[in-house]
Formats: sequence, structure tokens, C-alpha cells
Amino acid sequence: MKKVAMIPARYAATRFPAKLMQMLGNKTVIRHTYDNTVATGLFDEVIVVTDSKIIFDEIVSNGGKAKMSVKEHESGSDRIAEAAADMNVDIIVNVQGDEPFVKKEPLEKLLKQFDDPSVQVASLMQIITDRDDIMDPNFVKVAVDKQMNSLFFSRSVIPYPRDREYPTNYYEHIGVYAFRKQALMNFTQWRMSPLEAAEKIECLRYLENGIPLRMVVVDYMGVEIDTPEDLEKANRLL
Repeated sequence: MKKVAMIPARYAATRFPAKLMQMLGNKTVIRHTYDNTVATGLFDEVIVVTDSKIIFDEIVSNGGKAKMSVKEHESGSDRIAEAAADMNVDIIVNVQGDEPFVKKEPLEKLLKQFDDPSVQVASLMQIITDRDDIMDPNFVKVAVDKQMNSLFFSRSVIPYPRDREYPTNYYEHIGVYAFRKQALMNFTQWRMSPLEAAEKIECLRYLENGIPLRMVVVDYMGVEIDTPEDLEKANRLL
């Protein structure tokens, strides 16, 4: 199977404008994400897909591959679907541009899910135990069934711990997705769904159209850069 990693990279982030061009150590956030994805050795190609000439030049001038988006897009999946439409590819992995600490093992586990022909979409999650993180709406939570298929994603606390004596795992959804190409193309043909619009979580569009995501538990993935405080935390981790 031909496997391609695509990194959607929007310049104008709402909470932290130009976050992908912030310096993390001696490189920008987006270059860390790109370089670490390439370094996994798992992909036939790694491509940054962006609406920004600044980000495009940052990648290409440092020897990387990038594509400019033609249209405006609501989600990262829509952005990479446009870029992938005319490509001969089987599996597309969406690596978020603000995930600079990309590692090989989680992506390898993600790709392994497609050995099961029933899997159309897969994604990553990690266990969270900190009460503040569980309550924080910036941490998207996911509930799964016994086969590790997603039941629901929410910014609210799921499951709600009505009986605190019953042990419950809480999973944070990590915004790294893998799709069969046709599943991704289908996604772009569906309208934004009501739950997706309410929660602002794009993968709910799959659930509302009857397609579960196969979830993979991975170890701590590092810091996602959403705020200036996250960037400070990432610099300390680096």
C-alpha cells in the first residue's frame, strides 16, 4: 500500500496566530513536525498542505515538500483531501502541524490498523489522569467500545463519573488521523454535521455518517501547540 503523510498547516490560528512559525529551540514548530514525520521512515511521501506562502517557503526552502491550498477550508481533513484528490495513494495520514514531537511507534501502530479491511479511519488517543485536563474543554475526550472503535468524542467529560468508586479510563483524542483515500474523499462530500458544528470536532462527521474510528492507545505524545503557554511547555520538554 502506498502511504503518504500530509500535514495541514493553517497560518491564522484563532487562539495563537502564526503558532506554526514560532521558534521551538532552533527550528519553527512546523519544521519540527515535518522533519520528525520524515524521520519515521514510514511514508512514501510527506507533504505540508498550507494556505500560507510563509509556511510554504519555510518548508520548501529547507528541502521539504509542500502544496498550496487552492480553496478555503473548514478543517484539516478538507484541506488534505483537496491535495490528495489527484494522487495515487492508498492510506493518507493526517499529522497535525502543531504536533512537533511526532514519533515513529504511534504512527506505526496507526498504520497497522489497516491490516483489518473493515477499518476505514483510525486515530490516536492517550490516557489522561490529571483532573484539570479531564475537565478542560481544550482536551477532546473519546469513549470507545470493546473493539476500540470510537463511540463519541466530546470536549465535555465522557464518561461522566456519577459513581466515583467505579474505575474509569479517560482518553484524550490526539488529532492524528489515518484514512483510506475513499473514506477521506467521502468526508468532503458530506455537509458539516450537527454534532461536529456544536463541538467543533471534525471526526464527529464520520460518526454521524455511520463510520467509527479505530482508536489506538499510545504513550504520551508530547505537547500540542495551541497557546503561548503550550509553546513554553514544549520548549521545556525539548
